[in-house]
Amino acid sequence: MIHETPESFATALPRAGALAGLDLGEKTIGVAVSDGMRSVATPLETIRRKKFGLDAEKLLAILDARAIGALVLGLPRNMDGSEGPRCQSTRAFARNLARLRPELEIAFWDERLSTVAAKRALLEADTSRRRRAEVIDHVAASFILQGALDRLRHLGAE
Repeated sequence: MIHETPESFATALPRAGALAGLDLGEKTIGVAVSDGMRSVATPLETIRRKKFGLDAEKLLAILDARAIGALVLGLPRNMDGSEGPRCQSTRAFARNLARLRPELEIAFWDERLSTVAAKRALLEADTSRRRRAEVIDHVAASFILQGALDRLRHLGAE
């Protein structure tokens, strides 16, 4: 099921279990995963995009291998908060994935500036330009997922 708000997503989730976060790009999909207690997001890998069927197969294999039943997709809003073609593409990806795996809980997370934050973190870690290019997408996915985890934790505390 696709959730538009963190509140609806939070109510649909079991109390524990790992989540995955995605940073969908035109050429790659950055993947991050959380621990079972949903405290920390960790960058996992970057999938080179081919076509939806192959991308979904690879992604679902990762989710199955890690027993992940919920997914947070970065929603690339414009800086003014409006949605453009990239948001439409992300929403279409979510709808298509939900058709393949109806029991998968899917939520969107505003990803504005996640890539900027990931680049800054990698620069501060003195990561080489080549290595940054290899890992930027799944590091950005971890920033997206961590934001959602923090919000979910806040919702649970209320």
